[in-house]
Amino acid sequence: MAELLIVYHSKTGGSRQMAEAAADAAREETPTVLKTADQAGPENLLRADGYIFCAPENLAAIAGIMKDFYDRCYYPVLGRIEGRPYAQMICAGSDGENAARQTARIATGWRLRETQPPLIVCTHAQTPEEILAEKTIPDDQLALCRDLGKGFAAGLSMGIF
Repeated sequence: MAELLIVYHSKTGGSRQMAEAAADAAREETPTVLKTADQAGPENLLRADGYIFCAPENLAAIAGIMKDFYDRCYYPVLGRIEGRPYAQMICAGSDGENAARQTARIATGWRLRETQPPLIVCTHAQTPEEILAEKTIPDDQLALCRDLGKGFAAGLSMGIF
């Protein structure tokens, strides 16, 4: 049976809630491993058949810990995971587009196949206090994360991806 790996980083809880929602729904369809970016490594990528990457956007870029995950894993798996499917979710204060582009460029280098456009959840946090505050992602936005997780896992388990 196909295995899905979801790798995420979260400092204020938004990305964690998104990743957990996707993982909970995905587990209904296929075995799913949820790992924080600081705990995930090349062995996790090699074992999985598909990936969901979930990160906050910090200063118009992917969060440093998520970038560290990519840096640690990039060369050890290069040429060994080509063709595997991926999707991504971004928790952003404004638009999230640059963080999504950065992840897509890394995935392109790995020769992964994007299964859908990035899911970007915007918290509209703009002041330092709002940005640093613990996040609560609204249920309608978490439903989108669950849909992504369930749909991706179903496609993975049926061999569509």
